Amino acid sequence: MSEAIASPCIKVCRIEPASGLCEGCLRTLPEIARWPEAGDQEKRLVLRRIEARRGGRRAPRTDRG
Repeated sequence: MSEAIASPCIKVCRIEPASGLCEGCLRTLPEIARWPEAGDQEKRLVLRRIEARRGGRRAPRTDRG
């Protein structure tokens, strides 16, 4: 049996109004909502979309200090 595909969530959960993407994981609200029920193929597709969206973006800071 294959290992479960981990969620890309990094606990920085804010939707950017202009793009409709989560600032932390770069998923859309439908992608976030669907994740728990999605199969491995669908999850891999979402992960590829995230990589394409990431482009030149830096990962957000998780510390607030």
